[in-house]
Amino acid sequence: MATALYRLGRWSMRRRWYVLVAWLVVLGGIGTLAVAGGGELEEQFSIPGTESAQAQEVLATRFGDQFADQAVSQGSGAAGGGASVDVAATARMILAVPDGTTVMDPTTAQAAGELLAEAAAVPGVAAVSDPFTALTIAPDGSALYADVQLADPAAEVPAATLAGLEDVVTAADDAGWRAAVSGGPFVEPLELISGVELIGVLAAMIVLFVTLGSFLAAGMPILTALLGVSIGAAGILAVAAVTDVSSATLALALMLGLAVGIDYALFILSRYRSLLAEGNTPIDAVGRAVGTAGSAVVFAGVTVVIASAGLAVVGIPFLAVMGYAAAATVLVAVLIAITLLPALLGFAGTRLTPRRMRAADNLDDTALPGNRWGRLVTGHPVVVLVTGVALIAVLAVPVLSLRLGLPDASQDPADSHARIAYELQADTFGPGFNGPLVVLVDAPGADAVAAATTVANRISGLADVALVAPAIPNAAGDAAIVTVIPTGGPNSTETADLVHAIRGERADLEAGRSSDITVTGYAAANIDISEKLAAALPVFLLLVVGLALVLLLLAFRSVLVPLTAAIGFLLSVGASFGATVAVYQWGWLADIFNVSGPGPLISFMPVLLVGVLFGLAMDYEVFLVSRMREDFVHGATARRAVLTGFTHGSRVVLAAAIIMVSVFAAFVFGGSTTVAPIAFALGVGILVDALVVRMTLIPAVMTLLGESAWWLPRWLDRLLPSVDIEGERLTRRLAAEPAPGVAPAASA
Repeated sequence: MATALYRLGRWSMRRRWYVLVAWLVVLGGIGTLAVAGGGELEEQFSIPGTESAQAQEVLATRFGDQFADQAVSQGSGAAGGGASVDVAATARMILAVPDGTTVMDPTTAQAAGELLAEAAAVPGVAAVSDPFTALTIAPDGSALYADVQLADPAAEVPAATLAGLEDVVTAADDAGWRAAVSGGPFVEPLELISGVELIGVLAAMIVLFVTLGSFLAAGMPILTALLGVSIGAAGILAVAAVTDVSSATLALALMLGLAVGIDYALFILSRYRSLLAEGNTPIDAVGRAVGTAGSAVVFAGVTVVIASAGLAVVGIPFLAVMGYAAAATVLVAVLIAITLLPALLGFAGTRLTPRRMRAADNLDDTALPGNRWGRLVTGHPVVVLVTGVALIAVLAVPVLSLRLGLPDASQDPADSHARIAYELQADTFGPGFNGPLVVLVDAPGADAVAAATTVANRISGLADVALVAPAIPNAAGDAAIVTVIPTGGPNSTETADLVHAIRGERADLEAGRSSDITVTGYAAANIDISEKLAAALPVFLLLVVGLALVLLLLAFRSVLVPLTAAIGFLLSVGASFGATVAVYQWGWLADIFNVSGPGPLISFMPVLLVGVLFGLAMDYEVFLVSRMREDFVHGATARRAVLTGFTHGSRVVLAAAIIMVSVFAAFVFGGSTTVAPIAFALGVGILVDALVVRMTLIPAVMTLLGESAWWLPRWLDRLLPSVDIEGERLTRRLAAEPAPGVAPAASA
């Protein structure tokens, strides 16, 4: 592989104009497809195969379009509260009475009617329901709500209509009411990308300049990374025209594309400049850099691609699409690093030659004592190992109270329509009105109403039930629904217990009757997806750890190195989960990290985090340990190989980690309640993995293991193919036959 990449790098520099134009054509072509396709990202999570999803399909068949597409909506499902989630042209207005009165008081009821009449008179409002007829009144008479039917779809409602309804809310507030309007056009769009992310790019530029000492050199990784994420984003939008793509997919792809795109280019560029400083010509330096550092880039990129695409094994389509999108974006970043970057280096010529070589970049023994951290780690490995593991263990403690769920309006910004309506409805109607359960009684050929009534009576006697509404049959009379209001909110343990209790009564209720009883609704879907993902996580984790062992066994031809790398990865995951639970579930440092409302972590985060963090963690393992192995196979002692390998790789790995954390940190403050916790978890995971695990614990362990770290049974050595990611054979061949244009000193 190293030899092939060596030739590819030289060819890309020689044919730089062709390479540059080819990538621009790729960007233009995919961008054209994205614009022509007109694809839109979805803000819903579709979860086929679960009981709640199957019940939705039956609802659509038995009841028609009003119950179709009742998927789990990100952050908007709670405020609506009904069985139907047709929010395309429907809003909800909630009015909480002034203190000391109830809606049963004639004067208060008249005032409420006048406010709703004002809402009905707003241009663009088709109708407003009557709470007194529909009985949408709080049990204690403290509030009521009305459904506001709009004349246009949610995306096409005129601004004047929105302003008119908000004026009604303001008038109610001025009169002593507490009022809110939500749903339909008042559902705030999911802001996945904002200007804050540019801060991450700026921070990366600063780190690159400090690391490389040149604005020209610092700009190249930024340029190639931006081109890569542009291609990735255009590709995602093009795919969205033919299949459902979750809105969080784009943010994940952008985060990874920027982070790995900059890092991969940095690794190759750093090696290239070192080779220039040794006296190599640009054409030979780029070949050697792509053949050696590029091999590590390809190997590390492949691990990220495989881990991301491995999300498909969970069996949830939207998560599989996220994995494929992330994998494709990383693959583009790898291809750009080994083709376009060498082409751009050809345009720069010798201007990237460092003015002076840093001590850490020399092979001279006198440079090594300057590496204080490396000497500390390798000089006191036991103390360092115990301290590092203890630190990670402390960070991981909160993971013991991890709770998973889907985001609801309680985690939206405090001033959003959805959050205000959610809290107002919870205060007046009860928390359960924000996540009602829908019990479907499907009884073809039987009396569905009688069966549903029996079900309703049984459910009324269960714990954690606030209200059971009368059964509502369909037109054919072969199915009915029973709406159940829990005492707890959508993400509460009480609601989860109630769902399991209802399903536990199913066998007895269905016995001797030709009916099927299923539970659906926002809260039920929340529970189903959480349990499905929790069941898939051990299998996925085993797959990822097994993959790490196999890939690192091939890369380093060692039995113990893969084991230490896998254990280190598990430590990083634990610390990442623990810190995320403390901030986003417990609410620690909520003001600093802009956490509007602490709550359960999003259900698919564990699987997503394990897959992505594994690939990124293996990047640093490959880049650091490959330099250690390179020195070891060239004759250095085991301890010296650890120290020299750390000396050569630590500066670039540290810069790469800071860049990646900066990119993720920018998305933490980007405003999305879905993306921010994921970005935070990835940022903490990378920071811990790079600084504590790869640059502290791994060198300490390698020092303790000594030469046994590189032990591999002979029979296994003969069976394994040689991938040579450190370019050992390429280095020997070039040393024996120097490439044209290499100065004699460099050949020596």
